[in-house]
Amino acid sequence: MICSLRKMAIHRDPGIPATVQLLRLAVLGLLLVVAASVRADTEYYRHVFFDNSLTPDSYFYSAGKATAPSLLTLLDGKLPVETHTFFTPPNALRLEWTSQPSGGWAAQIDVVKFRNREIRFQGDVLSFWCFGPQRIGSADLPLVRIEDIGQNFSGPLPLAKFSAGLPAARWVRIKIPLRAFTTASIRPFEASHLGKVIFSQSSADAAPHTLIIDQIAIESSQTVASPTALPAPGGVTATGYERHIDIAWKPVASDRLRHYVIYRSLDGNFYAPIGIQERGLQRYTDFLGKTDQTASYKIAASTSDGVLSPMSPAASASTRPLTDDELLTMLQTECFRYYWESSGPHSGMTRENIPGDDRIVATGASGFGILALIVGMDRGFITREHGIERLNKIVSFLEKAPRYHGAWSHFMDDATGASLPVFDMFDDGGDLVETAFLMEGLLTARRYLNQSSNQEKSLYGRISHLWETVEWDWYRQSPQSDALYWHWSPHWSWYIHHRLTGFNEVMIVYLLAIASPTHSVPASLYYTGWADGAGVSFRDNDFLNGKTFYGIKLDVGTKEGNPLFFAHYSYMGFDPRGIRDRFTDYFENSRNLALINRAYCVENPEHHKGYGPDSWGLTASDGPWGYVPHAPDPNNDTGTMTPTGALASFPYIPEASMAALKHFYRDLGDRLWGIYGPRDAFNLDHDWFAPIYMGLNQAPITVIVENYRTGLLWKLFMSNPEISPMLKRIGFTPDSPPGPNPHPPSAEP
Repeated sequence: MICSLRKMAIHRDPGIPATVQLLRLAVLGLLLVVAASVRADTEYYRHVFFDNSLTPDSYFYSAGKATAPSLLTLLDGKLPVETHTFFTPPNALRLEWTSQPSGGWAAQIDVVKFRNREIRFQGDVLSFWCFGPQRIGSADLPLVRIEDIGQNFSGPLPLAKFSAGLPAARWVRIKIPLRAFTTASIRPFEASHLGKVIFSQSSADAAPHTLIIDQIAIESSQTVASPTALPAPGGVTATGYERHIDIAWKPVASDRLRHYVIYRSLDGNFYAPIGIQERGLQRYTDFLGKTDQTASYKIAASTSDGVLSPMSPAASASTRPLTDDELLTMLQTECFRYYWESSGPHSGMTRENIPGDDRIVATGASGFGILALIVGMDRGFITREHGIERLNKIVSFLEKAPRYHGAWSHFMDDATGASLPVFDMFDDGGDLVETAFLMEGLLTARRYLNQSSNQEKSLYGRISHLWETVEWDWYRQSPQSDALYWHWSPHWSWYIHHRLTGFNEVMIVYLLAIASPTHSVPASLYYTGWADGAGVSFRDNDFLNGKTFYGIKLDVGTKEGNPLFFAHYSYMGFDPRGIRDRFTDYFENSRNLALINRAYCVENPEHHKGYGPDSWGLTASDGPWGYVPHAPDPNNDTGTMTPTGALASFPYIPEASMAALKHFYRDLGDRLWGIYGPRDAFNLDHDWFAPIYMGLNQAPITVIVENYRTGLLWKLFMSNPEISPMLKRIGFTPDSPPGPNPHPPSAEP
């Protein structure tokens, strides 16, 4: 069936309160102003080593130790964060020590590592700003060393060599030529791969000292300071939500720009600095933490040497109570921005993560981004004209990008389309799973297009051609194979040899491969491949379950349940409601996965901080020490919570998902909420909040919340003419539509 769709992005709906419609118009204006200029900024991280801490107590990326009788102030083994005195708001690092004879201390600040960040600094000077509440003589300043990411290190340098001492209560910039550091490790250290800056005891004067350190960077000695200030940013706008205000502005076009400084006034008179934003982004989230608060904002542009532009004109907004429905719109809007504002400027495709590597766009995340684009058009976050323009840009890129028997690679270069083997040398060819996620988005978009528009009709045909030229059957490896395979490379052939079997996120691959009008595979592969022979062979598999956990039966899935993205990725377009295969109704099975996940978090057998009925949703993400497919079992539960787990489960257990949204936003929002909604993950055991947003995690929130509210993406995808015959060939049969949740999440297990 084809659903009735809104054709105009901006309209007056008499059924929607006027305040909500005004908010939509304000959001639309913000998005259109910012989208043309917002770009992730790899260049920023080529210079900045430390700017601010996401947490106000201790800095996660630090460590220290003192040997008695010397003293060093630490919080849980980390450096304290200074929130009252800073060079760049809202905070700095506080170094407090007492150096005693026969004692010692050392404090290290680590580089922030995140996915796809290449630690390769550009410049020849280590620079940082220092502030002493009381004067510190040059002889009493600490020693400094540096260490690269390969653990090669320098010998000590006395800061006294580069500073005549710090006057009381004044910021002083210290610059140390990198050539002044000499290797002390058995192999030469590489300053461009800077991994740690280490301060340590120098003279033992037995006196307490405090040194506040901020804005650590690697700069070029060739940069000449200009006496001319940058122009003030323009076009500042502010939009109030329930607990935060979103501020946006137009970019300042200058190579001298390092970051923007955001100022807030609560009385309309005095403006205090509250934060900075890197130069590639023109949006800031000010989390005020309460409703009915009015604030005004001004923005200034800063160079790397701290010279500020004049302030912009002010923009004001107020927080106000939001209904549950308005909270969902807020959530969808902010997650949608990731795809609208920070896509690749050349391709329109979705970046893998932000911040990250500006070159890398991800195929599967782009499919999810296309689904989010449809929501953005249909809800009026952007105009239909702009949305179709972006979709056309993406399709044009895909038409020219390398394909491997019709499949695209996992990652591509935004500017050239070249395949990028991000994981290893063997991952340089076609990726069938990522291609399926992309096609899930494209086929949904195809049904959204207006056949009475020549432009959209042409786009419909071009998407159809992309769909028809994916050689799903090639990825069987041979005509006799009973399954599909994930990768193929023209250089390595089937070297990776990853057989696609469930239960996991790859159901959509088999559905599309069987549905293909040109390169289909036999429907039997659904059972021998996706179901891993369940019901047709006697071998053990990881598909069928049949066990009961917390009183909830799981038909298919492994262990005590799986990462919740297994219940999301295949069902963003494909509607699992009211149908079943031989094994289960996948809507009910996904609901049970979510219920088990939540029940596990309520029980909290590993005793992690913060878990509970409103903090649940274990799923794959990067944690404090890298990627983990977080799941409700002891081997994959590290204490890291990923908001998309609960927030993309609204169709399954909406009351529990709403409770999680309110907790993530209202209780943790001062650290968790940012310009693209909730950050990727957090771990309260270690006071860690992710520095990134992920392309695979923001879109499921926008998209699946929309399916919960209207079923829009489900209706569109299922209306493709190839889908119904495919389901019949597999043997799907009608099932009773989903009823009320038999396990109310409000009742704790």
